Amino acid sequence: MEELVVEQVSFAYRGRRVVEGVSLGLRPGEWLALLGPNGAGKSTLLRLMAGLVWPQGGEVWLEGRRLAEYRSWERGQRIAFLPQTGPYPEDLTVEEVVYLGRTPHLGLLGRPGPADAEAVAWAMERTGVVGLRHRLLPTLSGGERQRVLLARALATRPHFLLLDEPTNHLDLHHQAEFLGLLAGLREAGVGVLTVLHDPNLAQRADRVAFMAEGRLLALGSPAEVLSQELLQGVYGAHVRVRSVEGRPVVLIG
Repeated sequence: MEELVVEQVSFAYRGRRVVEGVSLGLRPGEWLALLGPNGAGKSTLLRLMAGLVWPQGGEVWLEGRRLAEYRSWERGQRIAFLPQTGPYPEDLTVEEVVYLGRTPHLGLLGRPGPADAEAVAWAMERTGVVGLRHRLLPTLSGGERQRVLLARALATRPHFLLLDEPTNHLDLHHQAEFLGLLAGLREAGVGVLTVLHDPNLAQRADRVAFMAEGRLLALGSPAEVLSQELLQGVYGAHVRVRSVEGRPVVLIG
C-alpha cells in the first residue's frame, strides 16, 4: 500500500523543538484526524508532510520514495495542502482561484485543457461554490471563502489531501456537507488528513492521532484515542466521553 509516511520526524523553529520524533502514515482512501491543543505541532507536521518545510531529523516518504526526491510539481500533483490562513488572491474570481489547483498539472505553456476544466467543475460542484464562480474572493464570507479554497485543493485531484482546520468558519450545515465530502473522497481512494479542534468531528474518522508538545501521544481508532483520561490529562478540563451508536461523544462539564 503506497502511503504518505513520516518516520521519526523532528523540526525546530529558532531552537524550539515543535515536532519531536513523530511517526505515522496516511493511507489511500483513509481519513486520519489529527487532534491536540494549540502549539502541539499539528500545523508544522502537515507542512512537513506537504514538503513545505524539511525535517531536521527523520524522513518523509511518499509512495515508497523520499519526499525530497520529488520535484515540486510532482509533489504538487500528489499532495494538496490547505493551510489555516494565507495570502489570498484578491483580484481573481472564484473560478480563477479554483483553477490555481491545476497549476501542477499544466505543461510548459500553462494553458488549461478539457481535463483541467473537468476537474475544476467537479471540485466546485462538490464544494457547492458553482453559484459563486464570478465573485471575487474578498466579497465572500469566511465560510464561502473556506469552501472555495477547499475546491482549489480538490481541483488538484491529489492522492493525499492535507487540511489544516478545514471546518473553521463553516456553519453546521456546511460542516455536515464537509463530512459527506470526505466520505466521497475516501471512496475515490484519496487519503485525507485533517487537523481539527473539535473531537466530536473526528469521531467518524478511520483513525485519530493526538499530539501534545510536539509528540504523538496516541494513534488508533476514535474509540481508542478519544478517552476521557487522555482528554482531561491534556486539556486540564473536566470532560465526559459517552458511546453513542458505537462512536465516542465528548461532553464538556
